[in-house]
Amino acid sequence: MWEAAIDALERAERLHRQFFRLAGQHTRAPVWEPPIEVFEHDGLLAIVVALPGVPPDRVNLNLEGATLIVTAERTLPRAFAGGAVHCLEIPYGRSERHIRLPAGRYRLARRDSEDGCLLLDFERLE
Repeated sequence: MWEAAIDALERAERLHRQFFRLAGQHTRAPVWEPPIEVFEHDGLLAIVVALPGVPPDRVNLNLEGATLIVTAERTLPRAFAGGAVHCLEIPYGRSERHIRLPAGRYRLARRDSEDGCLLLDFERLE
């Protein structure tokens, strides 16, 4: 029960960081954290990172120990430059997500993009 409470607090903190930091900050610090899904299937560790509007060539992967770091940048559309914005709910700017991988060693087996999501499959190395 305690572990579930800690997980809920971590999710709430992540959502707070994701939605309440100002997009467009002039800093290299991440502005938002993309939501993820991590699951295993057919012997692979699959990770889905929701990055709507981010071109695949603007996504970087870095493995630091057992943590996968996904960084990307979503720029404001040109149409926003000359008009008044009435609602801005989709985050823009630099994103960064740290994903702790389950114990073991992994090799990236597939990297793809589909419907605004980054799709990653990792093989476990024995």
